[in-house]
Amino acid sequence: MGEEVISIPYFEVEQSVGIFYSSVVSAQKLLKICQFDFRQIRDNGGVKDFLGIQRPLKDDRVREIRRFISTVDASFPTSLVISVDERCASIVGEGSDRRLELRAFKNDETGILEVPFDSIAKIIDGQHRLKAFEGTSIDWGLTVNIFVGVDEGTQAMLFSKVNLAQTKVNKSLVYDLFSLDKGRSPEKTCHELVVNLNDMERSPLNSKIKRLGSATEGVFGETLSQATVVKGILPLITKDALGDRDIGKRGEDFPERGSKDFERRIFYPFFKEREDHKILAAVLNYYSAIAERWPTAWDNTGRGAVLSKTNGFNATVRFLRDAYLHLTSKPEVPSKSSFLEILRRVDLEDKDFTTEMFPPGSSGASLLYGHLKAGLSQFERDEV
Repeated sequence: MGEEVISIPYFEVEQSVGIFYSSVVSAQKLLKICQFDFRQIRDNGGVKDFLGIQRPLKDDRVREIRRFISTVDASFPTSLVISVDERCASIVGEGSDRRLELRAFKNDETGILEVPFDSIAKIIDGQHRLKAFEGTSIDWGLTVNIFVGVDEGTQAMLFSKVNLAQTKVNKSLVYDLFSLDKGRSPEKTCHELVVNLNDMERSPLNSKIKRLGSATEGVFGETLSQATVVKGILPLITKDALGDRDIGKRGEDFPERGSKDFERRIFYPFFKEREDHKILAAVLNYYSAIAERWPTAWDNTGRGAVLSKTNGFNATVRFLRDAYLHLTSKPEVPSKSSFLEILRRVDLEDKDFTTEMFPPGSSGASLLYGHLKAGLSQFERDEV
C-alpha cells in the first residue's frame, strides 16, 4: 500500500501576513488530516503549559450544523482556514499543473514518524463546520485557505482576528431576509406576520415594530424589534424551524403532528394548511384585547414603561398559548372579546406596568407571566 497523499490544485494569495494557498478540498479528506487543536492547560512538572488555540467544540452546535448540511439548500460559502506543518507540504508540477501535496512526515535519519497523516493540519477557523461532516456520508468540496509553516503565535492571531473582529448580524435583518425565500417556512410566515402587524392600521402593534432592528427614520414609538416578535411567535408554529423550512423548500406536504403537538404549537395546523391569515387574526384579536384591557400602559412608550416593550411582549406572547388553549381545543380563531374576558381577571392596572414592578430581563417577564397565569386561574374558578 502506497503512501497516503492529498494532492490539490490551488492558487496563491499574498497578503500582509504572508502567502497562503486557496483551494477546494473534500470534507472527508480534510477530516483525515485535520487536528482539532483545543485551548487547554497541562501540567508540566509543576509548570502550567497553555496549549492550542481553539475553543472547545460545542456538541449542540455541531448537531445543529450536521442537520443543516442534510437540507436541500445547505451551503458553506465562506472558507475554512487551516495551518499545515511545513514538513508535510510540497509544491509539485509546473505552471497551471502545479499542485500542493500534503503527506505525513517521517524523519529519514531516525525513521520516526514525527507528523502522522491525521495531524498534518490544525484548524484555525471552521472546526464546528468540519466536525459536522464526521460520521456522515456527506462529502462536499469545501473552500479552504491553507497556511504553511506559520508559528503558533500567527495561528492564534489569525484565529482571534477571524472570530473577534466579526460583527454579529442583526437578527431582525436575518428574519427580514426570509421574505426573499421562494419556499415556505415558519420564519417566512413570521416575517409576513410582523409586516402585517406593523402596517395594518387596526393592529395594536401598528408602527411599534422596528423592522430591521433599528429605529425607522421619522417614526416614533417603535418599542419592539422584529426579532423579538418573530422569536415570540415562532415557537407557536414549530419546534423545528430548520426541518420545516427544508420540507417547504422541497415542496413536500407538511405532516400531521397530532393533538399533543397542538398543545405546544397552537398555530402549526394553520401553517400546515397555508392559513396564515388565521394566525394573524388570532394574534390581532389577542393583542387588541390587551390594548383594550390596559390602554394607557399599552400606549406608554416612555422610560420605565413595560407592557408594549420587550419584557411585556415576551410575557404576553408566552401567555397567548395558555389563553388560547383555555378557549379552544381545536384550530380556530378566538374572538377579541373571549381573550378580553380572561384578561379582565388579571389583577393588574395600567399603573402597575413599570420596571419597578417588572424589572428588565427574564425575571421581570416571568413575573408578569405569573400574574397573567393567576388571572387565568381566577377565570377558571369563576367559570365553575
